[in-house]
Amino acid sequence: MKNPGSRHRLALAAVCVAMTAAGGCGYSEEEYRAKTREITRLQQELESANRDRASLNQRLQSLGEQNEAMTARLRALGEDVTNLSSNLEAAQRREAELRRRQQQAEERLSTFRGMLQRFQAMIASGQLRVRIVRGRMVVELAENILFDSGRAELKSEGQAALTQVGEVLKGITGRDFQVAGHTDNIPVRGRFASNWELSTARAVTVSRFLQGAGVDGVRLSAAGYAEFQPAADNGTAEGRQQNRRIEIVLMPNLDELPDLSSLVSESGS
Repeated sequence: MKNPGSRHRLALAAVCVAMTAAGGCGYSEEEYRAKTREITRLQQELESANRDRASLNQRLQSLGEQNEAMTARLRALGEDVTNLSSNLEAAQRREAELRRRQQQAEERLSTFRGMLQRFQAMIASGQLRVRIVRGRMVVELAENILFDSGRAELKSEGQAALTQVGEVLKGITGRDFQVAGHTDNIPVRGRFASNWELSTARAVTVSRFLQGAGVDGVRLSAAGYAEFQPAADNGTAEGRQQNRRIEIVLMPNLDELPDLSSLVSESGS
């Protein structure tokens, strides 16, 4: 931008030129020409300044548009970064949960292997078998080892078998055990009103014996299922024999169960 007083000088010169033409300024011809050249120069400077100002205004407008575009892009990038951070945190939580579940699975596998090894002699002798049912480890003892038909008193053979089982269970830490009684579908006769009562009485008898053998009663529970969870077909004698059984189920730890507290909160809201 040129000297801002140029307009005033130009105006003064124009006045003087007019007065000279009228003979009022007293300038000589040489001075008049010099003033004319000065006026021309000042006009050129003014025009140049105007062009510079127009160019500067265009530049400022362009910079303003660029700034708006950059601001919008930065805002979008900020949103992208926020989304990426959220996704990363979610992925990290999922990875941590997977690691936790993998560790739990390895611990369960180690527990199961240890039980199998300690029960190996009893498995080989046919006193019990170990199965995985619905993701849980189940120690199964047949009825004919533990009880006489239709009765809930332990036989001596059954007591000896359960004493060995109790020694193994005492060595398993951090687990609860459910003793489950099962029968076939033949209606029971005698002192029990139904297979419900018979299966439940047998489960309680075994639970009490295990408690007496040193298994903490806090870790024991008893349940009777009657004929409603068969392991085999009740249509054959062999199948019914398999269904008459006691199962000792290793219950899952609380930290192995899914967290459903959010569902409870939603239902109460």
